[in-house]
Amino acid sequence: MAYRKLGVNMSRRRAMLRNIVTSLLKHGKIETTEARAKELNSLAEKMITLGKRGDLAARRQAMEFLLDETVVKELFDTIAPKYADRQGGYTRIMKNGYRRGDAAEMVLVELVD
Repeated sequence: MAYRKLGVNMSRRRAMLRNIVTSLLKHGKIETTEARAKELNSLAEKMITLGKRGDLAARRQAMEFLLDETVVKELFDTIAPKYADRQGGYTRIMKNGYRRGDAAEMVLVELVD
């Protein structure tokens, strides 16, 4: 299977993942479920790779996916230059226990320093 369905239809899944990636790049770390984090991981890596490219086409592709222009500016100006010498592995997933309501496994996703 190419991706996780996460219990929602395609448009809701895309909107949710766009929100999560935007929040991760804005705040540097977020807490979410393990399945969402694994999907988020690949999308965040793609956005940072776009930021490393740094040209106008990459900026427009990032603007198409991310929801906030200030996050795109921060991605290209501060986040991507930090990872200029790194060949991937920009995010870290750390297990954080189980959610009280439904016992879903929670993880902390953060950008690697």
